[in-house]
Amino acid sequence: MFPKLIAASLAALLLASAAYAENFDVLMLNKGAEGAMVFEPAFVKAAVGDTVTFISTDKGHNAEGIKGMLPESVEEFKSAMGKDYVLTLTAEGLYGVKCTPHLSMGMVALIQAGAPVNKDAVMAVELKGKAKTRFEPLLAQIAE
Repeated sequence: MFPKLIAASLAALLLASAAYAENFDVLMLNKGAEGAMVFEPAFVKAAVGDTVTFISTDKGHNAEGIKGMLPESVEEFKSAMGKDYVLTLTAEGLYGVKCTPHLSMGMVALIQAGAPVNKDAVMAVELKGKAKTRFEPLLAQIAE
């Protein structure tokens, strides 16, 4: 009986936490407050279990995880071009995101889910040009 009670308690806890999960909308834009080819907002502070919906406001964009900038247990992801995409934050850490065709134009975003446990790995990834320039202020927003 005791194992069944534990299982039932865990199931109830998981259902209750899912009910409190938040969703954050991130627009994929040709032009936004920070200039051309941007995610808006470009930085999201969330919790594990929350979702981030990348909204294809302007066509021709996608959302893709940046290699080396995802928590260890998170699989790489890449949305279809011009389609909305929902990313569920399944692990604690930082999630670097790029728009594949507009990376060279600096279209990057950063999501923090809980503690930045993979901060050193994210900092070690070398972005170039405008992507690097736009990513630096995002890194400054990381909360320890």
